[in-house]
Amino acid sequence: MNRTLYRAAAPAAFVLLALTACGGANEAEANGPDAAGATTDGGGEALSGEVLADGSSTVQPLTAAAGELFKLENPGVNVSVGTSGTGGGFEVFCQGQTDISNASRPIKDEEAQACADAGIEFTGLTVATDALTVVVSAENDWLQCLTTDELATLWGPDAEGTVTTWDQVNPEFPAEPIELFGPGTDSGTFDYFTDEINGEEGASRTDYNASEDDNVLVQGVQGSPNALGYFGFTYFEENAETLRAVEIDNGAGCVAPSAETAADGTYAPLARPLFVYVNNASFAEKPAVAEFVKFYATNDGEIAEAAQYIPLNDEAAAELVAAVEQLG
Repeated sequence: MNRTLYRAAAPAAFVLLALTACGGANEAEANGPDAAGATTDGGGEALSGEVLADGSSTVQPLTAAAGELFKLENPGVNVSVGTSGTGGGFEVFCQGQTDISNASRPIKDEEAQACADAGIEFTGLTVATDALTVVVSAENDWLQCLTTDELATLWGPDAEGTVTTWDQVNPEFPAEPIELFGPGTDSGTFDYFTDEINGEEGASRTDYNASEDDNVLVQGVQGSPNALGYFGFTYFEENAETLRAVEIDNGAGCVAPSAETAADGTYAPLARPLFVYVNNASFAEKPAVAEFVKFYATNDGEIAEAAQYIPLNDEAAAELVAAVEQLG
């Protein structure tokens, strides 16, 4: 996805003004702004440094959006956001190579143990809600809805090499070859989808086009009317002219992914929380990291909307701010 945070100059100005009105400027004043309005490091110097983040490609655009907005007020700080997948992100995070790990699932016990073994203490923060979206090409005019059982038939381990045409999923579907695109095994989206749909994390057919880069998945599905893939809702929204979301039937009828259905729980079982994990030592020792995380939490709703994510509800947003306040 060639995502840019701002679509035009006017929306950019609006977002910046909204953030200022919602506390961005007050946050800077509380930490001591310099003459240009930038946050200072507590010693009167303008804030500078680098914030290193890696992990989920689903969460990457959200953290990148937060970084771009933060840099408008703090031009001396560079926020670098990689996309090695949730699992890959935790691997480098637990080696102390990054300050923040983006994740589309909670950290696993073995990953937390790896951090503990390396002396890395961390805090997990919920930053947005996602509607994991099953998509087809806009050229596909016959697939409107899939049941969770049909998704399991399509993606389960037993489908490998055997379920190869659409009429094998549902006899009402055309006898056309199936082309599948999905996240690789380092992806938290892969973990979540396989657990919810196939009943076991990591249980999946392997004869599909896999990538940790959601852009690759988008392009693959765009290219064929017989293709299907899954990834985060924001990637679908960004490409809605060339993709179409498939409704999901979990037993209560077909439901389309949206901010409303994810928030009210009707888009089940593919609505999920998104996370960032913060290295506690980075927060304590690096002013740029601490101020970025505070900015992220304080302005999380506006950042989510600017980056086309589903914002937290009021209760979850308050819990996010409180969690960051406890960090210091």
